[in-house]
Amino acid sequence: MKNILLSIISGLLLAISWPTYGFPLFLFFGFVPLLIAEHNIRKNKYSKTQVFGLAYLTFFVWNMIATWWIYNSTAIGMAVAEIVNSLLMALVFLLYHIVAKRTSFLISTLFLASFWMSFEYFHLQWQVSWPWLNLGNGFAGYTSWIQWYEYTGTFGGALWVWIVNIGVFKSTLLFLEHKDKTILYRSAIRNGLIILLPIIVSIIILKTYKEDGEDIEVLILQPNIDPYTEKYNTTDDRISTLITSLTTSEITENTDFIIAPETVFADSNRLHNFPKSIAKKTAQNILKEHPNTYFLSGISLIDVFNDSSRIRLQTNIYKENIFYDDYNSAFFVRPDNSSELYHKSKLVVGIENFPYQSVLKPLLGDVMIDLGGTVAKKTTQDDREVFFTKDSIGVGTMICYESVYGEFATGYVRNKADFLAIITNDAWWGNTQGHKQHLSYAKLRAIETRRSVARSANTGISAIIDQTGKIVDQLEYEKQGTLRGTLRTNDKITFYVKAGNYLARVAIFLSAFIFLFAVTKRRKKI
Repeated sequence: MKNILLSIISGLLLAISWPTYGFPLFLFFGFVPLLIAEHNIRKNKYSKTQVFGLAYLTFFVWNMIATWWIYNSTAIGMAVAEIVNSLLMALVFLLYHIVAKRTSFLISTLFLASFWMSFEYFHLQWQVSWPWLNLGNGFAGYTSWIQWYEYTGTFGGALWVWIVNIGVFKSTLLFLEHKDKTILYRSAIRNGLIILLPIIVSIIILKTYKEDGEDIEVLILQPNIDPYTEKYNTTDDRISTLITSLTTSEITENTDFIIAPETVFADSNRLHNFPKSIAKKTAQNILKEHPNTYFLSGISLIDVFNDSSRIRLQTNIYKENIFYDDYNSAFFVRPDNSSELYHKSKLVVGIENFPYQSVLKPLLGDVMIDLGGTVAKKTTQDDREVFFTKDSIGVGTMICYESVYGEFATGYVRNKADFLAIITNDAWWGNTQGHKQHLSYAKLRAIETRRSVARSANTGISAIIDQTGKIVDQLEYEKQGTLRGTLRTNDKITFYVKAGNYLARVAIFLSAFIFLFAVTKRRKKI
């Protein structure tokens, strides 16, 4: 019972640390009760099943409290997300238990930190990707603590969390063994400094950081269309009228960019007919009166064909000999009527992609987990498209879920994006922590890349975020309207943009080496 209580306490500590309702200080102690419970089991030679069960309980509590809001989209989707993610986290902890039985405290805890970071990296890459609870995201609400993410990305935050947790865990074990309070005093000072020094460094960076670049005026549109009752039952003609009305009421002669949300035009648009679409014509009509302005928006596109040689893994079958590729796209229109498209490439599991289709489709057929949105598999593109103005100002456009991926976002910057735009539709989750957490993660991308962010959300929260991750202005949830403001461009490249998730790659090497060492090491004879 004691170990079960410790397990639950760990889950609660991790949960109450999470943005946007929590305080990230608890992250530094969140794993300690679970580590103590595992140590108790290992010391008393109980089974691996008990370790796995306790770990699963911890991570299930954390996942449920932090991401229960998926339920507003679908109960089944929430259940799968919570169960599977908790399972993966528990497996990480089980492997730590196996290694800890065969190695020293230092080696085993180094393995735990490295293997957890390896798991988070893996969660960013594979087809069932759900990195929402990666530890470095937990500081998104306190960006003054993590300005050094421009050097480390979010994996720097994960490493920080594990260093402190392991330090507190070691001190706790020593205190329980020796009953000497000076151990606790020294631990408090040492671990307090480990927490405090990065925060001091961050504050110094924040206070001395200067935004160099060109000021541009953006007009962000928030149409506030209910995706369950209106969005896919509304014609593009009506959307055009609304977009035009929102724009003309606020646009000025100084407006450089008009930005509208993800799939705001969703009326069965054909890819080949995009140049003649209502969406593009809407942009052209607006830009006629504003020849120095550029239009960026989301659109759903379908490419129907009967040439079987064009079939890809992401191609959908409509009926015999008729196939289609379904795109969640951004389009960019210039005053000279030229235009470009970018197709969303990081997809929501189950709703926009069918993970490991060659293995799962024979078992499941076309069953897909409905996490909110459409149900067709989406088609992606390989490169990170950047849209450029005639003055060579580049905007990198992330569509919804893509903004959760730090290294992914660096691709736009390497392709010369001077600022980032995020177009999204977070209304599937209702007025919960879901859309608030998604907004907070956008601040991390601003810090990592030192790029200002213009965020257009269908129902909100739309926002302008500066290069330090500060929200300069925002338009609240479920409010129809526009947000006009100024952001600054930047053409400098951060270390993180150059190096990417290098900490995670080092962690993968370390965890693999330690695991092989542990499993091949001969046990000492008792």
